Amino acid sequence: MSRELYIGLMSGTSADGLDVALVAIDEQSIEGNHIELLGTLEAPLPSHTKKLVSELALSGPDEINKLAQLDIQLAESFAQASLKLLEQQGLKPEDIAAIGSHGQTIRHIPKSDTQAGYTLQIGDPARIAEATQICTIADFRRRDIAAGGQGAPLAPAFHKTVFQHPTCNRFAVNIGGMANISYIPATQLQEDVIGFDTGPGNALMDAWIMLHKGKPYDLDGLWALSGTVSDHLLTRLLKHPFLEQSAPKSTGREAFNMPWLEQQLSGLSLNPEDVQATLMEFTARSIAMHVLQLQLAGELYVCGGGAHNGALMQRLDELLEQFTVADTSSLGVHPDWVEAVTFAWLAHQCKHNKSGNLPSVTGAKGNRILGAIYPA
Repeated sequence: MSRELYIGLMSGTSADGLDVALVAIDEQSIEGNHIELLGTLEAPLPSHTKKLVSELALSGPDEINKLAQLDIQLAESFAQASLKLLEQQGLKPEDIAAIGSHGQTIRHIPKSDTQAGYTLQIGDPARIAEATQICTIADFRRRDIAAGGQGAPLAPAFHKTVFQHPTCNRFAVNIGGMANISYIPATQLQEDVIGFDTGPGNALMDAWIMLHKGKPYDLDGLWALSGTVSDHLLTRLLKHPFLEQSAPKSTGREAFNMPWLEQQLSGLSLNPEDVQATLMEFTARSIAMHVLQLQLAGELYVCGGGAHNGALMQRLDELLEQFTVADTSSLGVHPDWVEAVTFAWLAHQCKHNKSGNLPSVTGAKGNRILGAIYPA
């Protein structure tokens, strides 16, 4: 039977919750590697779990013990959410070929001239496999890093699979906690996919509104719209050295976080809403400048939480006037679920001994099978 069911688990940089996707993959379909989203579940993470994620974002005391606790807590949440989705869909564990778990990123330090790169995603896959009795595949990034790559972004390989068009070039822009872009050339061009992180997506905006309003995110960018962009602050933000790096490149909260933002605010007296407006402009500018630097034309589609920020989408449309900016629902995949489906697909690739990375994106020495398998 060629049609298999997978569960994809995604907990992003913002740690605002867990996305669970039930996916059918049928390689023998007349449409090719056919991928169908059958069901979804959004599971909020417990407050104590989110607190630990936040505490571990930067170095601090008692890290190993906190990490061990969080590793268990996340695995329990991931397993419970997977079983809940199965119950909702009337399925049993034996119906699922595998779970693909991204895990929660605790550290992502790309390689540099002075140190080897490393990455760490937790949410014990052994416990997920034990609790669900479903084969669980996790730890997708480290093999790419071992092969000399950045370990991120991994989504462009999936974007190519589902979004590539025979004659039209396409961009996929994922705006989660961090933002990344994929350039997917038309099939007829037979060119490599280009993809890399562009900088912060929602992470700084979410952290700032939580600090001042106690809200997890700026609904539709309305608070940002109530403020005025500070040219002084924006100039400082745009001087971050990551923005000048050449691809392949990836980043995370290690580079873009509240202590860094507070340093940039030093000596400036700004209203909180003006800072929020500037952070939104920073996200839009850093995405747009990277898209434009490629000097390539095509259609542009947005996924991730940022696709719901109407003000941010409008600003991208203004900065990228030569593109028609839409979200990925236009291509048949809801923007909220692209990443979770990605890790279901990566689990399928691993289970069938197929590559999950794109060396043209990550900089790895070659195609690699990604993921570690924990049998049911």
